[in-house]
Amino acid sequence: MKSRFKVVALGKLSGDSLTMEEKELAKLNAEVELVQAKCNTEDELMKVAKDADAILGGGPLFTRRVMEALLKCRAIVTYSVGFDGIDVDAATDMGIIVVNNPSRAWCVEEVSNHTIALLLVCAKKFTLLNDLTRNGHWAEARQVLPPMGSIYGQTLGIVGCGSIGRMTAKKAQCFGLRVLGNDPYVDQSLVCEYGITLMSLPRVLKESDFVSVHTPLDKQTWHLIGEAEFKQMKPTAYLINTARGGIIDESALIKALQEKWIAGAGLDVFEKEPIDPSNPLLKMDNVVAIPHTASFSDEALDIQPINPAQEVARVLSGQWPRNPINKTVKPKVNLVKQD
Repeated sequence: MKSRFKVVALGKLSGDSLTMEEKELAKLNAEVELVQAKCNTEDELMKVAKDADAILGGGPLFTRRVMEALLKCRAIVTYSVGFDGIDVDAATDMGIIVVNNPSRAWCVEEVSNHTIALLLVCAKKFTLLNDLTRNGHWAEARQVLPPMGSIYGQTLGIVGCGSIGRMTAKKAQCFGLRVLGNDPYVDQSLVCEYGITLMSLPRVLKESDFVSVHTPLDKQTWHLIGEAEFKQMKPTAYLINTARGGIIDESALIKALQEKWIAGAGLDVFEKEPIDPSNPLLKMDNVVAIPHTASFSDEALDIQPINPAQEVARVLSGQWPRNPINKTVKPKVNLVKQD
């Protein structure tokens, strides 16, 4: 007799179709009920997922209260790289594996490309120059060019040298950038092939002309970069953030820009999303603001669900997932480690 599983998919980005998930889960030698749901409250989530064996998706609803109601759940697998909305400690206590989606195919290439694009836009003042030119201020546009350093020969500091940070470093070197990195969880042997030299965070901030943030958001990285860190940066330096808004102390960033501690910023993410229209960052001509779209492309969106569905299938078939966040968790059932 085949096993029976219930999998709940939350807020899939590409619409109501679950074709990708269905295709991957169909490979299981089991009967799988795949349910799509959109939940706005903890109670709604508990109601739809209380008997789920696995959940696709994440978000801020995954509190300890919710975790304690998921008595059957073996795994929560996010569609995104970020997992900051999930109470990982509570999941660990309940024997639930938290898994993220760092697939190169859907996000690593796109986000690293987006990061490089923001770096170039900031360095060459494209947004400011575009606005002035479109509004008939040709001469004024040419007058605001200086100061503008050359990209070639300058230094990029990577904060968080995971897959996206390393790919960003690799692409940055095509523009002749020297790359420094800070990450307490990797060693030099892992990043050396990407041309990254690991240093302390203060030294990375001090020496870099561009600082690009790629670390996950968790208790250790909340407001990792604040007033003290901005004061360590060059007054000609730019901050690039395509990770999570909460890694940056936004009030400190606003102050740093207003008082010219740094030259500008390229931001894809913000502490509060959607960003408040009255946020001072939106009034600054040295800030490029993008609505959290770094991972987007039509192709990326099409393949985004594949890896999460595969991870759910692994867990339900008795195997460890490839990308567990809480690696010390004791799962609800015995799982076989993969090679």
